[in-house]
Amino acid sequence: MSFHYPDRPSLFSRQGRVLLLAGASLAAILLAGRALLPGWHLFWQQQLATVEQRDAAVWLPDFVADIDALPIAADLDNLSGLTFDPERGSLFAITNGRPEVIELSLDGQILRRIPVSGLEDPEAIEYVAPSRYVVADERRQSLHLLEIDAHTQRLDVSRPAELTIGIGRNGNKGFEGLAFDPLQHRLFVAKERDPRMIYEIAGFRSADGVTVVDNPARDQGLPVRDLSSLHFDPTSGHLLALSDESRQIVELDRQGRAVSRLPLRAGQHGLKESVPQAEGVAMDDQGRLYVVSEPNLFYRFVRPGAASASLGG
Repeated sequence: MSFHYPDRPSLFSRQGRVLLLAGASLAAILLAGRALLPGWHLFWQQQLATVEQRDAAVWLPDFVADIDALPIAADLDNLSGLTFDPERGSLFAITNGRPEVIELSLDGQILRRIPVSGLEDPEAIEYVAPSRYVVADERRQSLHLLEIDAHTQRLDVSRPAELTIGIGRNGNKGFEGLAFDPLQHRLFVAKERDPRMIYEIAGFRSADGVTVVDNPARDQGLPVRDLSSLHFDPTSGHLLALSDESRQIVELDRQGRAVSRLPLRAGQHGLKESVPQAEGVAMDDQGRLYVVSEPNLFYRFVRPGAASASLGG
């Protein structure tokens, strides 16, 4: 008795090779789609958001640049980190190549330059109280409390750090961003990558000691490749996370879920060119959003209809 089997393509036949190539291409597409899933999920989530959901958030899609890539000073050495001081009505940034604290007006003009000694690689600065700022040293993974008033001309950070978190040290992939929650007195600290993480520090400078909390579920689901800077919005209770490599700002809600984003790419949100290397993000008390980027560029984003002339308010 003989059996006849229908012809099937061999892996070595032309038809077999075509099928094999098609299968490999499909697998590659599926893997790429899986990697991009968080971004696509956030895109569709934004499209379907209700008015109530948008009103409860910062809602980054509403912002448009009204100051685009303004050069600051050419001799600043690696501008990094940004924070808003509500008492002075100005912005403070820090440089890490030749450490300086830079006070900026809300339209990107330098008001003051303060040399800093005693830091190895400062990457972030955050306002926490009148004349009080926290600075993060990336390589040391240390936090330092600085006092800067209207008369400060030089800073010395030679004293021991207020807090050192030696978790997963790996060279210059350490602390990159800071944000302060004035309502619950929490300090958020961003670790750049490998892995990217956002630590939450309660009790900073408290006599009872500090508690360091991380949220792996949130951090693993972040739709960005790295973390460059943070900002906490007390009105919504949401956190803004800036990513240099992904060229976007992502808004995280109180549960750590991404709810909106602001791409920092050419042709979007009033940008003529992509932001080259975004390093700092901050928001003022009028709801304007600021970004600084290497090499020493300044950006301001406002909501449509917001009057730029109201900077004094």
